[in-house]
Amino acid sequence: MERPQYPGPKKVMTVREVATYLSVHPSTIYRLLRQNQIPAFRIGRHWRFNVEEIDNWCSSRVLTRNPKADA
Repeated sequence: MERPQYPGPKKVMTVREVATYLSVHPSTIYRLLRQNQIPAFRIGRHWRFNVEEIDNWCSSRVLTRNPKADA
């Protein structure tokens, strides 16, 4: 019987790293955190972000964007 392979660590980012990744100011990330609008988790008092979840979150926001707002 074969053991399942551990895929390795997933990329985890800090507030500053995710702000740079999304090209926004860190205060924007903190605002999104306060409003529970961005996927994140805490380690102690520090916020962390899984890069895969952030990518999925960005994709879902683009797909649900209001087309009438562009007019």
